[in-house]
Amino acid sequence: MTDNKIERLEELQALRGLVIDMDGVLWRDDHPMARLQEFFATLRKRGMRFVLATNNNTRKPAGFVEKLAQFGVEISENEVITASVVTVEYLKGKYPPGTPIHLLAEQPFKDLVSDEGYPLVDSHPAAVVVSMDRQLTYEKLRVASLLIRQGAEFIGANPDVAYPTPQGLAPGSGTLIAAVAACSEQEPVIMGKPEPWIFRIALKRMGLSADCTASLGDRLNTDIQGAHRIGMRTILVLSGVTTPEDLDGSAIRPDWVFANIAELAEVWKTC
Repeated sequence: MTDNKIERLEELQALRGLVIDMDGVLWRDDHPMARLQEFFATLRKRGMRFVLATNNNTRKPAGFVEKLAQFGVEISENEVITASVVTVEYLKGKYPPGTPIHLLAEQPFKDLVSDEGYPLVDSHPAAVVVSMDRQLTYEKLRVASLLIRQGAEFIGANPDVAYPTPQGLAPGSGTLIAAVAACSEQEPVIMGKPEPWIFRIALKRMGLSADCTASLGDRLNTDIQGAHRIGMRTILVLSGVTTPEDLDGSAIRPDWVFANIAELAEVWKTC
């Protein structure tokens, strides 16, 4: 185990639900974590409810369902929430369908927004949404920045500056948001973790309160800090972004720390 001993085992056993991050927790890029199927089988056996909640906007919820199916794990779309889903809910609460929106993002995110009746434009939008775009160009940064300077609301899908891959950390959505913020001299409204939107939607879908639910993730400043803000317990795994050295030097303290989901599943199986 990562810690010399696992403390508060009774509290860990008493959890009824999990809000589970994906990148760095369930997989790295297209490589599943060890004993992934066993982890989900353990949750099912314990009767634990869960929602997979990610800042990753490169797929629709259906795309993550399909990815897990390729790893031998079956879940439903209702068990997946992304920062793009939260962003769409934010837009729907503020702007009526038909309102023009500019989106610096990949196609699945664009599809989600346009499917809700928002035309995607390059001029005179009500809002500019910036997210992950692995086909990023200087022109895309230029247009987004100019539109924000002209008065469009600046929305950032999520603040993750990097995400784990088998080769190491790669630039994430937060890197693009920081570039647009620097050029436009405006700060965005952030949709993804550590903001509360994803956690609140997840709790509502599970029908659980925060005090019997934990956030399981690999990032101290999003998965852990965000959950603490709304009164949830937290479980950190060291299989993604956060290293033991990062944890030692951080003021953000998770309730439990494990090397990976396999170690967590093993503890639940034996207690």
